[in-house]
Amino acid sequence: MSHPDYRMNLRPLGTPRGVSSVAGPHDIGASPGDKKSKNKSTRGKKKSIFETYMSKEDVSEGLKRGTLIQGVLRINPKKFHEAFIPSPDGDRDIFIDGVVARNRALNGDLVVVKLLPEEQWKVVKPESNDKETEAAYESDIPEELCGHHLPQQSLKSYNDSPDVIVEAQFDGSDSEDGHGITQNVLVDGVKKLSVCVSEKGREDGDAPVTKDETTCISQDTRALPEKSLQRSAKVVYILEKKHSRAATGFLKLLADKNSELFRKYALFSPSDHRVPRIYVPLKDCPQDFVARPKDYANTLFICRIVDWKEDCNFALGQLAKSLGQAGEIEPETEGILTEYGVDFSDFSSEVLECLPQGLPWTIPPEEFSKRRDLRKDCIFTIDPSTARDLDDALSCKPLADGNFEVGVHIADVSYFVPEGSDLDKVAAERATSVYLVQKVVPMLPRLLCEELCSLNPMSDKLTFSVIWTLTPEGKILDEWFGRTIICSCTKLSYEHAQSMIESPTEKIPAKELPPISPEHSSEEVHQAVLNLHGIAKQLRQQRFVDGALRLDQLKLAFTLDHETGLPQGCHIYEYRDSNKLVEEFMLLANMAVAHKIHRAFPEQALLRRHPPPQTRMLSDLVEFCDQMGLLVDFSSAGALNKSLTQTFGDDKYSLARKEVLTNMCSRPMQMALYFCSGLLQDPAQFRHYALNVPLYTHFTSPIRRFADVLVHRLLAAALGYRERLDMAPDTLQKQADHCNDRRMASKRVQELSTSLFFAVLVKVSPPAWCPLTSLWFPTLLGTYSPGGLEEPRAVPGGAMAAALSLQESGPLESEAMVMGVLNQAFDVLVLRYGVQKRIYCNALALRSHHFQKVGKKPELTLVWEPEDMEQEPARQVRTPLCPSPPSPDDPSPASCGAPHSFICVSWAPPALQPPGSGFRALPAHPDPLLWVLLSGTTFPSLRAATVERGGALPVPLMQGCWPSGVL
Repeated sequence: MSHPDYRMNLRPLGTPRGVSSVAGPHDIGASPGDKKSKNKSTRGKKKSIFETYMSKEDVSEGLKRGTLIQGVLRINPKKFHEAFIPSPDGDRDIFIDGVVARNRALNGDLVVVKLLPEEQWKVVKPESNDKETEAAYESDIPEELCGHHLPQQSLKSYNDSPDVIVEAQFDGSDSEDGHGITQNVLVDGVKKLSVCVSEKGREDGDAPVTKDETTCISQDTRALPEKSLQRSAKVVYILEKKHSRAATGFLKLLADKNSELFRKYALFSPSDHRVPRIYVPLKDCPQDFVARPKDYANTLFICRIVDWKEDCNFALGQLAKSLGQAGEIEPETEGILTEYGVDFSDFSSEVLECLPQGLPWTIPPEEFSKRRDLRKDCIFTIDPSTARDLDDALSCKPLADGNFEVGVHIADVSYFVPEGSDLDKVAAERATSVYLVQKVVPMLPRLLCEELCSLNPMSDKLTFSVIWTLTPEGKILDEWFGRTIICSCTKLSYEHAQSMIESPTEKIPAKELPPISPEHSSEEVHQAVLNLHGIAKQLRQQRFVDGALRLDQLKLAFTLDHETGLPQGCHIYEYRDSNKLVEEFMLLANMAVAHKIHRAFPEQALLRRHPPPQTRMLSDLVEFCDQMGLLVDFSSAGALNKSLTQTFGDDKYSLARKEVLTNMCSRPMQMALYFCSGLLQDPAQFRHYALNVPLYTHFTSPIRRFADVLVHRLLAAALGYRERLDMAPDTLQKQADHCNDRRMASKRVQELSTSLFFAVLVKVSPPAWCPLTSLWFPTLLGTYSPGGLEEPRAVPGGAMAAALSLQESGPLESEAMVMGVLNQAFDVLVLRYGVQKRIYCNALALRSHHFQKVGKKPELTLVWEPEDMEQEPARQVRTPLCPSPPSPDDPSPASCGAPHSFICVSWAPPALQPPGSGFRALPAHPDPLLWVLLSGTTFPSLRAATVERGGALPVPLMQGCWPSGVL
């Protein structure tokens, strides 16, 4: 349904600068049915643009000899002509320059490359600070560094309350990779969320490329230092097309109306510039498209690539579907799901026939003789308040000797998913549930997810349990695995459990708690939660003593209107003791099961490993911290965790610096991977870096992860409940690889869903007039407003601005910190929302900008155009975060230089100076903070509205809203 209030003003994107002339945006000559005028000299024989792929035999031989290298292709979302594959030795990534060298491979494909001669390698200039020569990752941070039981958006309707708070999901149910509540919203790949953007901001902002940053040369490189060269290669074979070959985008008519192509094809322009432009037959297009192309200018389509020949600049595709108006939530969501290959179709009748047919279903009598009956025990779930797929429960029974019997009880999904059945096949293919902001795309039919398997309260359920005898300090005295039957006595939310933890001696009123089974009292549940909390604190403390790592980052939660489904507000989700309680016992269960199945099946265990950080990227981070004077120990996961915990204080600016550094530390981290133990020879490779444990697996979420279903089958075989798993190690590894791929795709989709809702939220919240986006650089507890300087005010989240809620018709303000500077841009982390964005200099109203390195510290100087040409331009110096403030004893403008990365104001109109002002001493922590005014009042004489040193300088960024491709 079209909704005018949240329809975003999207338009087809232009091709960023830097694209090879072979695949330029206006070169539509080489294509299906190429223009005869361009090929007269060849008499119909087309000139190949791309190389022919090598034969399988030659590729296999080359990989064995080491003359060829394979890896997953990553295309830079900011500069789509640049691509990379990881270096096998962990050194600097191998560079692939341009569309031609990429040879029709798409982002995520498993490719084979051949190194170019050394004289064609990329030269990275020493003075350059373009770190994208290394990574070009799309927030490729391991999602398992997230805390266990981050709130999972359920399939619950919005009818229970006027405003329903839901969370954009990472489905990171285990804090195994050290990332707590990872949130990387508004990723740079979401090119289509361009709201009210000026032409300059969009065209130049997408992929600013300058030849002075880095360049590929054809010269004598022997005189160059080794570090300044980056190995370069070309794609010679695609081992596996992992990209879906589907894209969302817009239809255009071809430019040359007189060409033969114009009568046969339309041009499909993908929103993601990493996907090539595609010719689609006009017969696939709407009937009136040629006559009325403007009617479809804002219509979002899905197109699938069906062929891409060697002699064609563009691919040939088939238009699959018209999604609706670009910028509307449901069309955009369907496009995201399709692009990432998520199967969101209804389950087939063959699959549904695998489910129990006689409803209501009851546990067969024979199961009671095969399982341990725990229905009388005090067992309960702790989940988000909106959750409906409840796959884990907890119990804690005090023992006479002062110890505790603690149980983790997981839904026995494998009982309902027969091996080899149609249900098993579709679950294996989907591999994971996908959690969007507004809904879930389930791995299993809802009858299983929400009813038969879900551990709903006061209902008998089949479970797989791990039960320990633990001391109050968390020491394991005994351990038991087995199939069980439970009856959860209540469904607690994290809020319920948190209130119990925070009120250990007070009785929680019954009206504030969910219904509890008559067999158990609220006091019994309360005490069990307190006992679990006490043990969990000891387990957590010991984990970090033993060298675990956690990288806490911000995560957005949204409030949705129950009628329209539109976002009404957002906030950072708070990770509290109740979350940590559940997390610790899920980690303990996963580790216990990993050891159990590996002992039973050393060649066939499905485990999960987390490799150490990427060597080269970690070295760069070490160098950066040294440059900034930050004492961070990267020698191990535990050392890094200790540094992040102890290096920073607890004041506002220290916490901001920690947030930025934590985010930067996530970049070298590799993804955790499922693997079959029989295919890795070195047990050291089994290790989990972030958890710092030798063995780990996933056991606790079988409703939403197929890997957990396989682990349940392995555990059942290890305990003698069933025969050994009928999968050869290489077959199991293939399924593990597929689970890894789908998990990554799910993570991307979740990020993009969050991006979409945040963009819609920003769009619908401000007043109707076209807003003005500005940057604020606060260096004092005060802000400039049209009426003058306001008094300092504290707001939630530590913002010093007079921030207004999203529901109010006023400006949306938030702080951000400069994370780093490049030659032509600087990156910021918006602290309130956990958003990382790149701000390009060529999209700012600058007179000039200049990049240099002072010593080893990168410095980007911005010189703003004054509105009054008689005034001197305002100069700003951007550097990454710096821990040391300048001396407050030196009030001169010259003291606010580059090392401190904040606004340097050399003039101030007297009218804007507060009483008794003059140049003031700088505050104690002049970090590179930005206040981003997303929308609101237009400031008069904005560029001249400069306050005295120590005040706030509002400077214009561009006309437009937040998700503009610039911010």
